[in-house]
Amino acid sequence: MKHIAASALAIALALGGSAALPTSADAGSAAATDPVQTSSAASAFGSYDPYGDFSADKTASIEELFLPWEDVDLTTLPLADAYALQRNRSLLITIEPWTWSKDWRITPNELRDGILSGRYDANMQAICNLVGAMKSPVTIRWAQEMEDKNGRFTWANWAPKDWIAAYKREVDLCRKAAPAAKYMWSPKGEEGLEKYYPGDDYVDVIGLSVFGLQKKDNEEAGRDRTFAETLKPGYDRVAGFNKPVVVAELGYVGKQEYVSQWEADSRKSYSEFPTLTSVVYFNQKEVWPWLGGYGLPDWRVTQHVLP
Repeated sequence: MKHIAASALAIALALGGSAALPTSADAGSAAATDPVQTSSAASAFGSYDPYGDFSADKTASIEELFLPWEDVDLTTLPLADAYALQRNRSLLITIEPWTWSKDWRITPNELRDGILSGRYDANMQAICNLVGAMKSPVTIRWAQEMEDKNGRFTWANWAPKDWIAAYKREVDLCRKAAPAAKYMWSPKGEEGLEKYYPGDDYVDVIGLSVFGLQKKDNEEAGRDRTFAETLKPGYDRVAGFNKPVVVAELGYVGKQEYVSQWEADSRKSYSEFPTLTSVVYFNQKEVWPWLGGYGLPDWRVTQHVLP
């Protein structure tokens, strides 16, 4: 069974099934500048929002999708473009080189060898052909958090030269079909990330992941950590590349005061983070257990305030 691309499309279907497809008259309604690429007085806001909690949020200017390149119905992607156009948002499309179905996933070595041999070129080509027809500004984020060693992602912790070769292959394919798209290199923010940098010609913007878990903060640091404190290590590691920086996945869980402070702080501008352009909230429950016995944090805004 093929599944629908998650976020903007899921919302469109949930809200009644048929967001109008974009017409030539709609094309000019997209933001003149893409907030993923452009700094402003404060961080622009966006979300991965499969539940539609930010569908009417006038402050949101970025819509994120998570898209596997197998086991997905790509013919529905134009709905995501229409949804973004109607709300004057740009699209951040995270392409994950696997299937939705965990039982179908192959080993890290099989995936690496398949990509480098061209076995999956058609998968990327099919996605990028549709991206090339979109009217919204699009940034593509491929195979994120590649330096993470916790075993979550099939493509993570490859030899850096192999991951770089795979990333470049996908960008080269997509540039032919979608020349207007931008490309995000998106490590998690951990030590050693620089080994996976594919070069300035292949990176328009850098993404990072930033999550605040109050229980973990207090058990490890004896106090609440702030958004800025949590962002800083990863930001400092990528600042030397002189690219715009986006928090491509943001989440926080804790008591009301903690959540409110993180929400306010993540929308600010910071002199110590001059290239930070935007933050994108990950409005979903975690699907991979956090190390240290913290289970599956629920980042959804309907659930992330704890009693």
